[in-house]
Amino acid sequence: MTLSPSQFTLHHAKEKDQKDVLSRFREEFYLKSDSIYMDGNSLGLLSKRAEHTLLQSLNDWKELGIDGWTEGKYPWFSLSEQLGEMMAPLVGAHHEEVIVTGSTTVNLHQLISTFYKPKTTRKKILADELTFPSDIYALQSQLRTHGYDPEVDLIRVKSRDGRFLHEDDVIEAMTDEVALIVLPTVLYRSGQILDMKRLTEEAHKRGILIGFDACHSIGAIPHSFTEWGVDFAYWCNYKHLNGGPGAVGGLYVNKKHFGTAPGLAGWFGSKKEKQFDMEHSLTQSETAGAYQIGTPHVLSLVPLLGALEMFAEAGIENIRTKSLSMTRYLMNGMEAELKEYGFTIGSPINDKQRGAHVSLEHKEAARICKALKEHGVIPDFRAPNIIRLAPVALYTSYEDVWKVVQLLKKIMSEKLYEKFSNEREVVA
Repeated sequence: MTLSPSQFTLHHAKEKDQKDVLSRFREEFYLKSDSIYMDGNSLGLLSKRAEHTLLQSLNDWKELGIDGWTEGKYPWFSLSEQLGEMMAPLVGAHHEEVIVTGSTTVNLHQLISTFYKPKTTRKKILADELTFPSDIYALQSQLRTHGYDPEVDLIRVKSRDGRFLHEDDVIEAMTDEVALIVLPTVLYRSGQILDMKRLTEEAHKRGILIGFDACHSIGAIPHSFTEWGVDFAYWCNYKHLNGGPGAVGGLYVNKKHFGTAPGLAGWFGSKKEKQFDMEHSLTQSETAGAYQIGTPHVLSLVPLLGALEMFAEAGIENIRTKSLSMTRYLMNGMEAELKEYGFTIGSPINDKQRGAHVSLEHKEAARICKALKEHGVIPDFRAPNIIRLAPVALYTSYEDVWKVVQLLKKIMSEKLYEKFSNEREVVA
């Protein structure tokens, strides 16, 4: 529904907040009274529960020393498996198919090393030109390791407009030369959701394994990886899951692949009861735990315990419903208040295709982001012309969204952005 300026009011925003079934979770986070945080798709905010579980684990270290591995409130030795079980509902998986380990790129290297089995006639990796660069670097590296040329053997599906991908184009590129496919669940710039179910079905029809980068979707949209037959996936936990900067990542391996030897083996991939036998032959775990490599970074794991408690209470379907409502409200507000100022909405208008952020395109995007920040709104900039705004279901209010639109209108009408250079900072 398109709103007119007379309908897009503070009163209307407050009415929506009063009806919000997730509003109580706002009090769980450390929010600053003088700012509005709209960058949860890059780094989620600290919650009181995440702080509590971190402090509890620090206390276990203080009181127990090395015995914290098997004692204390959250024994460290099985923490990755415990968190995998808590996280599994968010990706639609059996608990043994998910493990919290490594980082996004390390986990991608592990999964490519494990599942990329090139043959003379089927050796190419299929990706896309809009995916996050780190994934491309890893795929290029893996191809070189196998003696192949990334310029020839890495296929990047083209976007027709620089914003979105068409599944038909991806499917057309699934030729008999392709050995493996790696795609994002949600495009990090535009927020487009790919049809994972369809792409997985089409890949498997052609005998190709397929995996997904879920960094921009986990904790924001529901998934059904096991039901869809997805072969593997990986993600970070510091965006929508609010696990903290540098939080340990996660990976999913479909149970049909259990027993496949890890491409990059390490002692934390051992069967737990065998790990300390110190044998020189690996007895790998019979779960996704087999694809761990080294000792987990415990203090970057434990905040997730508190964070994931909230996701279990809130429910991913409720989170998705509110997230869609807020991004729709933001786009309606832009349409109502900012038509004349040269903005283009670079995210899908269709709810089914839109993730949890809205990308606004403007030729002065970097300057506008700096002006927003000066006035207490924390946005995200992506070169050359994208302002990403992410109203987060657990801690953003509709009133926040209304205020952001009003501030943008003030910045544009009074040209407050002109005092800044149109260049990004070191960290965008």
